[in-house]
Amino acid sequence: MGSGRSKTVLIVDDDEAVADVYASQLSETYEVHTAYDGRSALDKLTDTIDIVLLDRRMHGLSGRQVLEEIRERDITCGVVMVTAVDPGFDIVDMGFDDYLLKPVERDELEAVVAETIDRLDHQEAAREYLSLASKVATLRVEKNPAELDASDEYDELVTRLQELRQRDDIDEAEIDSPLDH
Repeated sequence: MGSGRSKTVLIVDDDEAVADVYASQLSETYEVHTAYDGRSALDKLTDTIDIVLLDRRMHGLSGRQVLEEIRERDITCGVVMVTAVDPGFDIVDMGFDDYLLKPVERDELEAVVAETIDRLDHQEAAREYLSLASKVATLRVEKNPAELDASDEYDELVTRLQELRQRDDIDEAEIDSPLDH
């Protein structure tokens, strides 16, 4: 999920009219794709998809089966179940980010998509922060101070790490930064 591009939503519902209404409601803000069954959804699923709005009860592959396949593929998109199925305790082991009961109003749909994207962006920033922190720590162990001072790449790495550290959505209490050492 690159923050420099428009976010992409895949809407999966075997009721084509419902999928098309959701697509229409979200298309002004997001790049939107639709799939009218689980198999088509899996065919369209790539790492460019940021959010999947997924009907739970569909002909062929169920929403649960599609969700399981998404997680097995290790795709980091958000998944929002949008369904008429009242949740039971079976949802405890399902790897979705949110659950909406149909009918869903436009405002609610837009809010949930935006919140899910915000959470995913936070996770992406935290992952980037940890990755950069690991690189800084490794270089500090392996290189002498003169080598570090002479490296533009190292300077850029430290600058990006400092920028991420300033973000409000990264909890510094959970992260041990090499900048502190």
